[in-house]
Amino acid sequence: MTTAPERARDDVSLRESIPPVRQWAKTFVVGLFMGTADGVPGVSGGTIALIAGVYERLIAAITAVTPGRFVDGVRALTPLDGGVSLDRAAAVLEEVDGWFLIALIGGVATAVVLVGQAVEWADEHYPVLMFGLFFGLIGASAVILLREVAIRTLPEAVAAVAGVAVAFVASGYSEALLSGSGFLVIFVAGAIAVSAMILPGLSGSLLLVILGQYTFMYDRLGAFVDAVGALLTGGPLSRVTGPGVDVVTFICGGLVGLFTIARVIRKALDVNREVTYAFLVALVLGALRAPITTLSDPVEYPSVVWNTATIQAFAGAAVVGAVFVFVLDWYAVDIDLDAV
Repeated sequence: MTTAPERARDDVSLRESIPPVRQWAKTFVVGLFMGTADGVPGVSGGTIALIAGVYERLIAAITAVTPGRFVDGVRALTPLDGGVSLDRAAAVLEEVDGWFLIALIGGVATAVVLVGQAVEWADEHYPVLMFGLFFGLIGASAVILLREVAIRTLPEAVAAVAGVAVAFVASGYSEALLSGSGFLVIFVAGAIAVSAMILPGLSGSLLLVILGQYTFMYDRLGAFVDAVGALLTGGPLSRVTGPGVDVVTFICGGLVGLFTIARVIRKALDVNREVTYAFLVALVLGALRAPITTLSDPVEYPSVVWNTATIQAFAGAAVVGAVFVFVLDWYAVDIDLDAV
């Protein structure tokens, strides 16, 4: 399933379009790795897609999804246009490499839920170690990306300075200004974070940290998963609706971002790759402030006091995170931005 279909067929049947289970499983596992990477700041799911050899296919599939094809798929599944036709729906899926996207997104979603449970637990019991780990992941990612970007012209330098400034300032104020501020903020956060998934080196979770939405959204996701589990054992539906609305709002924003903001970023890369990447990479560097600022919030983390023991624990976890990213980079592939 990591190989794209040669072409879409109008006469394809549903049975013919469904790939073998082994291909499904392979793509699902790639999605698991991508989701795990995107679940922590500093590691990019796009990088994992590049390593796994599905990056170009992912971009092609995303750009193949258009409003017209979406409407065609909906019509095929409703009685409004000649009756329900699973074969016509299958033909649309084949045009957008839909089975590949379904398996990949399924793996990503599964991993995000599992990572969310781990993040929620670590945030409650070991916040200093968790954010120290994130600091190391972000810092090492910045070093690797800076190695691939050469600042040669004034526009590139201006873009880099702007990227650092935007991330640095946003990291200092977003937690107080945006955290839990309503559906619009959640929707925009989803759009921005998910659109970053297609860019090697830029982590969607990192952008959530900058926006002050990282721990908030994982708390809501954890509450939603717990409420659904309780509902299946006879719990009240009212527990599901609150966090469920937040999760659905984030997903809707993510879908909009994936098919709009992601296209804008791709267009910017086509127009001026060097300037665009200088800005995006600089965002990672400026975001180093985010873990420290978040952890220093007396409202969210009243028990955290910056003393010698805290600094040592934070620094030790940061080293572990940095080593992990450097090892991944050493044994995987160098990020070739020119090939993106």
